Amino acid sequence: MSISLSAQTIAIVKSTGPALRKHGVAITTAMYARLFQDESVKAMFDQAAQDSGEQPRRLAAAILGFAENIDKLEALGGAVARMVARHVDTGVKPEHYPKVAAALLPAIRDVLGEEIATDEVLAAWGEAYQLLAELLIAKEAEAYAEAA
Repeated sequence: MSISLSAQTIAIVKSTGPALRKHGVAITTAMYARLFQDESVKAMFDQAAQDSGEQPRRLAAAILGFAENIDKLEALGGAVARMVARHVDTGVKPEHYPKVAAALLPAIRDVLGEEIATDEVLAAWGEAYQLLAELLIAKEAEAYAEAA
């Protein structure tokens, strides 16, 4: 991985845990609404899981787990492996990750408001997301290579 997180970034992300626990599904629902403005991305998703709320709940739990374990990412090995398998099954590519970031970060601010989702908080989440994206992209590249 080409980036690492500062202690300050880790502390900021971890400090958002209570807000994510309370508002995570609202954040992921807002994120998907933004993300699905791109029909090509929307087509990659199981719409029944969207409509039932299952996918927003699943992603909210994953984001909370990431926030709570950002200082010990090895604890997320099983979750990462499941995400990689799902992403490979649905054709996720590196170019999709910036689209998700562009939907997620504004959704955090929209739901939590500027008092909680300050510029500093969004910058920390941007860095944290980049770290996670790089981790997933690398593992997905290995899985795509193995499948070829």
